[in-house]
Amino acid sequence: MLSPLKSATLESVPAGGAPAEPAAHDRGWRRVSGTPSLAEVFGSIGTRPTGSLWRKLLAFLGPGYLVAVGYMDPGNWATSLAGGSKFGYALLTIALLSNLMAILLQALCIRLGIASKRDLAQACRDAFPRFVSYPLWLLAELAICATDLAEVIGTAIGLNLLFGIPLEIGVLLTAADVFLILWMQQLGFRYVEAFVVTLFVVIAVCFGIQIAMADPDWGQVIRGFAPTVEIVKNPEMLYLALGILGATVMPHNLYLHSGIVQTRRFGESVPEKREAIKLATIDSTIALMFALLINASILILAASTFYRIGQTNVAELGEVHKFLAPLLGSAVAPSLFALALLACGLNSTVTATLSGQIVMEGFLDIRLPPYLRRLLTRAIAIVPAAIVTIWYGAEGTAKLLILSQVILSLQLPFAIVPLVMFSADKRKMGALVAPTWVTALAALIAVTVITLNLKLLSDFVAGL
Repeated sequence: MLSPLKSATLESVPAGGAPAEPAAHDRGWRRVSGTPSLAEVFGSIGTRPTGSLWRKLLAFLGPGYLVAVGYMDPGNWATSLAGGSKFGYALLTIALLSNLMAILLQALCIRLGIASKRDLAQACRDAFPRFVSYPLWLLAELAICATDLAEVIGTAIGLNLLFGIPLEIGVLLTAADVFLILWMQQLGFRYVEAFVVTLFVVIAVCFGIQIAMADPDWGQVIRGFAPTVEIVKNPEMLYLALGILGATVMPHNLYLHSGIVQTRRFGESVPEKREAIKLATIDSTIALMFALLINASILILAASTFYRIGQTNVAELGEVHKFLAPLLGSAVAPSLFALALLACGLNSTVTATLSGQIVMEGFLDIRLPPYLRRLLTRAIAIVPAAIVTIWYGAEGTAKLLILSQVILSLQLPFAIVPLVMFSADKRKMGALVAPTWVTALAALIAVTVITLNLKLLSDFVAGL
């Protein structure tokens, strides 16, 4: 007799519903999908087959916010602060363009997860021979470690700014999120989502208050979202624009989203899966628009404070914290900034740890005890971060952040290209294959993101 977990991976005909597409998700794959990643929460959240659109959507709200966290990590903060302080509101159009790219790529992740019942890591394992899938796994692990490094350092800086905790101790304290996730998942995956959304709201409120204090020129803010040829003509502006684009689409988010969307228990028929894709995409789009508001707020804050007084070289998070009080005329402003940074760092470390679990289980199809699996993925990030902060101090962490972005740039093509390939393959996706126009647009985005990241990488190498 099949276990509930194993049977959940097989196609079936739902009682009273439309017949399921017979084993459609197994066609075109080298092997049948095994036990799902995040098995302890797979299909654990029920959805509403009937009722109003809002009531149906409510059951799908959550995963999009876990993904949106990755689009506003400390790396994004640094590029947005640098862009706002140097060029005012002009690069808001790049933030908008990056977000639109992210919305489409994350929609493809949803489609892949629901249509094939595989996350991106499992899909790579089941589609490619081992001599291809194993290197992809190593690259994905490297990208998650690089992402985790940035989140760990960002959290440590937030703890230092808010409570005066030394960076070295702050780095070690971030390991506590491992046990926090374990505890929340025992309560239910909804608690993980509620935790992330709560911190999301904290970040939004902090920046909302700071923007109100800064009193930006809203006319210039609106004009900043309009494209301008100056971005291409000005080499410095182009470089920062590339930085914003390059730091926005994160490889681990593609693995994460295709996995956590399967925490929902939706039907097996094509119409039910199609509706699940629609509802999950709405959730993702709404969450990413909120992420855009926060990223734009960071840039607007820098433009309305530092750029306005001619202080055009502010990018370090510690510098921003120090300068905000005299510029905004309030001693509360630096604390709000530090609180938002801490909330962002905590959120990002939670989602990076989940991504590590999905990648390890998806590529290797191995099962470790949850506490051991998370301690391993977190230790890989914490150990180098702790060594650098203890040995070099704050200056070393800044260099490590730069290195992490370069590593992410290298890995990004190896996540985007398989995603576009799988979602466009009718044999693998069946009736839920991505429309031709979506595939064409995704391919264009993939080429653009890869080109821009290679440009950033070449600039980095040239500057060594």
